[in-house]
Amino acid sequence: MEFIIHSDFFNKAISDVSKAVSLKTPFPILSGIKITANEDGLVLVGSNSDIIIEKVIPLTTDGERVLEVIETGSVVLAAKHLSEIVKKLPDKIYFTVNKKQIVTLKSNEIITRLNCFNSEEYPRLPILDESKQVELPCIDLIEMIKQTAFAASKSETRPVLTGVNMIFKENQLTCVATNSHRLALRELTIDSNLDGSIIIPSTSLNELIKLINNQTGLIQLFVTDSYIVFKSNDTSLYSRLLEGNYPNVSALIPETSKTTITLDTKQLLKGMDRACLFASEWKNNNVNLEIIDATKIKISSNSSEIGRIEETQNINSMTGELELNISLDGNFLMDALKVIRESEIRLSFGGSMRPVLIEPVENSSYLHLISPVRTY
Repeated sequence: MEFIIHSDFFNKAISDVSKAVSLKTPFPILSGIKITANEDGLVLVGSNSDIIIEKVIPLTTDGERVLEVIETGSVVLAAKHLSEIVKKLPDKIYFTVNKKQIVTLKSNEIITRLNCFNSEEYPRLPILDESKQVELPCIDLIEMIKQTAFAASKSETRPVLTGVNMIFKENQLTCVATNSHRLALRELTIDSNLDGSIIIPSTSLNELIKLINNQTGLIQLFVTDSYIVFKSNDTSLYSRLLEGNYPNVSALIPETSKTTITLDTKQLLKGMDRACLFASEWKNNNVNLEIIDATKIKISSNSSEIGRIEETQNINSMTGELELNISLDGNFLMDALKVIRESEIRLSFGGSMRPVLIEPVENSSYLHLISPVRTY
């Protein structure tokens, strides 16, 4: 195995796949990165059993020759040592493997030798079924994940709630996340005949966002019995699926409300941000919302140590009962407001102890639901 590669491209690929490598794995080979040189380019793979990241470095990028493969082959090297060495090497790297499975990295006058694992022992990638795949714009997938994954549970008490439920129906994809106190739902029209429901760990989706956040174009989703695979031009992320049945959240979304108001999204977010400064003393970051004279909403919170803060904001429109006084987790509401792009939102209240429905006024494709909190 022998190749010459630009250090910048090699370092970036190593950095990306290293995100899937765990140094605390009971399987020593999974502490390494598998590097395969073939006639079309270089393939790097990192895995921790739950996620697998695969990165492809082509021979040329934007018309520039960045890789020359002299002899094909594969090898597994310790991720930690490889990463630390390559990021400190200048210019081009001449990479060779001898018959004793010793890797030599040469850059200018710097020569480094590394012991390696037997690449035959590295786990094989899951086999993909081309019939169970869907293609959608990368930008849409990124937005869906950002608008839902944050609402997943951080507690392992109910493992399925630590994931995002992806529901495929003909020509539609729905993402749902909940921690039983808040819920985020987003729908997207797609060209697909897939049908089914899977649960993806939110941690896997957050890693995916880091990998593809600046990419455009299309991304392919492949579904197997135990994995989902996200595949772009040069990057693939394999995530193990969570087992179990996700709760049916459709029954939780209220169809009627006692009071509905519309507000300016950015203004409400800034007000909640200010109120949360005084809400941290409370277990649930209590922020109180109260309608004043059917034209304004008062946002307030208090702390026995700091003091109290309150402000009023104009209500753009209102229907239903004129009186409302409710306490919410301020951080939960802020999280929802941060991912809403529309300038105006609709808040629907079913009463002081009923969940609040939050929807963009000009977009029916996503919503958020937040349960109220007690003030004592």
